[in-house]
Amino acid sequence: MIELNNITKSFGTLKVLKGINLTINKGEIVSIVGPSGAGKTTLLQIMGTLDKADTGTVIIDGTDISQLTSNKLADFRNNRLGFVFQFHQLLPEFTAIENVMMPALIGKRPKAEAKQRANELLKFMNLESRANHKPNELSGGEKQRVAVARALINNPAVILADEPSGSLDTQNKEELHSLFFKLRDEMGQTFVIVTHDEQLAATTDRTVKMRDGLLEL
Repeated sequence: MIELNNITKSFGTLKVLKGINLTINKGEIVSIVGPSGAGKTTLLQIMGTLDKADTGTVIIDGTDISQLTSNKLADFRNNRLGFVFQFHQLLPEFTAIENVMMPALIGKRPKAEAKQRANELLKFMNLESRANHKPNELSGGEKQRVAVARALINNPAVILADEPSGSLDTQNKEELHSLFFKLRDEMGQTFVIVTHDEQLAATTDRTVKMRDGLLEL
C-alpha cells in the first residue's frame, strides 16, 4: 500500500530524515512513535504529499507520487488520502455535515451524492443527530469523529493521522482508538498514526520507532 525508499529531508543544514525505508501493507494499522524532533510528522507529511522528500521515492497504492504534476498530485491527495489532525481543523462557519462533505465537493462529486455519503458516515459515527451543528456546538470527541468522517468521504486508500487523540480526554481517546479498528475491520482502511500515546501504539498492528531521523530496528 505504501512504499518509502531512501527518504531524506533537510531544512537548511538540519537533516530531519536520513534515509527512511518502510513498507506498510493494505489494511494495516501502523503507529509511528519517537521523541519530539525525531522526524515523525515530517515523514507523515511526505507520505501525505503535503511536503516533498529531497531524495527517495514514495509509492502509494501503486502510484509513484513523484511522477505526478501539481494538479494531479492535488487530485490524488484529495481522492486517495484522508487526514486526521490533533485539533480537528474543522471550518467553524460550516455544520458537521458540511465539513464532512467538503473534500467530496472539492473533488467535484455531485452535491446530493456527497450529502448522502456524509450522512452515512455520520450515522456510522453515531453523530446523525449532530449533523447540523457547528463545531462550537460539538464536544472534543464529536469534533474528532466528524474529522474522521471527513477523512473517509472520498473512500481513500490510506488515513494519515497526526496525534489524533492528543487533545482528547481518556474516554474519548479510547472511543477514537476503537473507531480506527472498527473502520479497518468494516471498511478495510489502512492507517498510519503518529502518536505519543503509548496505549494507542500498543494496540496497533505494528509500531515503528524513530529517533534522530532514522528508524530504530
